[in-house]
Amino acid sequence: MQLQPRPTDYPRIRKALGFYKVTSVITGVMLLLLCAVMVMKYAFNVQLFLFTPDGFAQFIELAPEGLESEFQAEGFNLFRAILIAHGWFYVVYLISDFLLWSPMRWHFGRFLLIALGGVIPFMSFFLEARIVREVRGFLESREDAPVVETSARSAG
Repeated sequence: MQLQPRPTDYPRIRKALGFYKVTSVITGVMLLLLCAVMVMKYAFNVQLFLFTPDGFAQFIELAPEGLESEFQAEGFNLFRAILIAHGWFYVVYLISDFLLWSPMRWHFGRFLLIALGGVIPFMSFFLEARIVREVRGFLESREDAPVVETSARSAG
């Protein structure tokens, strides 16, 4: 039998749901950017540098294998920045996953499923819509239901 969230946790769940919505969209967008970076790097053998001496943005070919240490492109490596940013946003996404999972009292497999949303392209968008709909439906059904006081029943 699955445990149900406590009514005292409903405000906490609402806050966690808002945080989850934001982090899932940011993580999903960062993951798509990361996929684009990987395609550019491994399919087209280029990286994007900003603020180079030759202009604002420039695609520069990757150094031949074994000569990476001799190749120093000038400018800001946008591809590396996207890689690092996605990694950090994924950590924040996992925190938001935990903050929602814990008061909802879901099983651990649900936590892992939501965590996969940050590593499988487009999954975070689908999960975000599904999780938000499910949690909102749960909260609305519980908040609209009449409150049954256990002390009144046991006193009578």
